Amino acid sequence: MQTDYLKSVISQFEYYKLLGDKTLAQLPDEALFWQYSTESNSIAMIVKHLWGNMMSRWTGFLTTDGEKEWRDRDGEFVNDLQSRDDLLQKWQEGWSVLLETLRSLQEDDLAKIIYIRNQGHSVLEAINRQLAHYPYHVGQIVFIGKMLAKEWTSLSIPKGESRQFNTDKFAKPKHREHFTDEFLKPDRPDSED
Repeated sequence: MQTDYLKSVISQFEYYKLLGDKTLAQLPDEALFWQYSTESNSIAMIVKHLWGNMMSRWTGFLTTDGEKEWRDRDGEFVNDLQSRDDLLQKWQEGWSVLLETLRSLQEDDLAKIIYIRNQGHSVLEAINRQLAHYPYHVGQIVFIGKMLAKEWTSLSIPKGESRQFNTDKFAKPKHREHFTDEFLKPDRPDSED
């Protein structure tokens, strides 16, 4: 069952990364750095924060505290990225470290204790902590993106199409798959499609 947990959680993280990827792709460069006010975060700042958190939490995951001495959390909330390329480099680097670490974990690792700011977490708890944290910020990116996109392509079921979506789903026989499979399968390198 725990192996299923690791596969499921990897799919969940990949799905939220995909939502971010699709949002970033729909936005003009200037939208990535827009702030509603000085107290609000731009998409670039949110990406920097996710990157900083991912690099800190998932580097040396089983052997070092998740809050690294080299992390500059306050600096993550400075709107100083210079370009889309800078933003995308951080976005990809953070997600790569996270996903590579998760793929390296074994079932036996889930009960191990790791520390974040000297507070002990089972590996399972630490994963769940970030599975709540990262989608929260990806949701912010999507929300800002929908406001700033010149034309928005839905990331889920488009408005007015729920009935047809459900009709198509219920026309298929009952089966077991992760709900993200239909979104992720074409993008996975090991996909046979």
